[in-house]
Amino acid sequence: MFGILQAVYSILIGIVQGVSEWLPISSKTQVLLASQALLHLNFQQAYTFGLFMEIGTVLAAIIYFRNDVWSLIKVVILRSSPMDRKLFKYVLVTIIFTGIIGTPLYLIADSITGVSVGIPMMVIGFVLIGDAVFIRYSRKKREHGGVNTRKFGDLTLKDYIIIGIMQGIAALPGVSRSGITTSTMFLMNVEADEAFRLSFLIGIFASTAAFGLTVVKSYSNVTAALAYIGLGGLAIAIVAATVVSLFLINFLIKVASKSKIVYLITALGIIALASGIMYIILGGSGIAIVS
Repeated sequence: MFGILQAVYSILIGIVQGVSEWLPISSKTQVLLASQALLHLNFQQAYTFGLFMEIGTVLAAIIYFRNDVWSLIKVVILRSSPMDRKLFKYVLVTIIFTGIIGTPLYLIADSITGVSVGIPMMVIGFVLIGDAVFIRYSRKKREHGGVNTRKFGDLTLKDYIIIGIMQGIAALPGVSRSGITTSTMFLMNVEADEAFRLSFLIGIFASTAAFGLTVVKSYSNVTAALAYIGLGGLAIAIVAATVVSLFLINFLIKVASKSKIVYLITALGIIALASGIMYIILGGSGIAIVS
């Protein structure tokens, strides 16, 4: 019977998903740890449940980026503008290359009993801190007539492919999808608010695909988690993840459009770095073992 304790666990897991999805600390890993601690799931079950939980953040992204989603729909119903078609091409190319890279990595990750996730988080932390330095340098150079930042309209097919490949790598535990994609775009000199928007937008499709693959490939692991938390608990977790995600997306986009973005990216890098270090200290840095 669904009880108060399960409801509390559901809310906690939903909050963890809603916060970590948009920060460079790998939502899969954070939900994995929370699921292992609260639901006593094994590694494969907790990893699968982490991917399954992304449905809440997908709903939040669809709500927040509903205008961009409508632009994509207009391409399908043949009522689109050139910019709508460019956005559709961006999403299509990035998702294709995400699937090419991410699917085999997911299948590998789903077959292991342990994996070092602290190191990837630390790497992303260092990259984000480097991004902050790069952005600060670029701004000073721009002020003296140097290179200009790029917007979505300036991106090319090559850029789409690179972003898609990097997003595919995020199928591995410990690699933050939002962290690796935004970092890549920062290094491409894409404006910060555009980088967050474009990263979060393709996250809708990447997470939806991951959810589908999870259900098909690891149905038994999903049912094991649901056996404890229940459908009611899952619904509560999804609602919590959606609400928290809406607030956090809005905060990040607004801050990214302001001059203090360098401080935000530095803070995100420190969070990722500290999370990786803490995970290793707590003993989560074991070598992956194929089962």
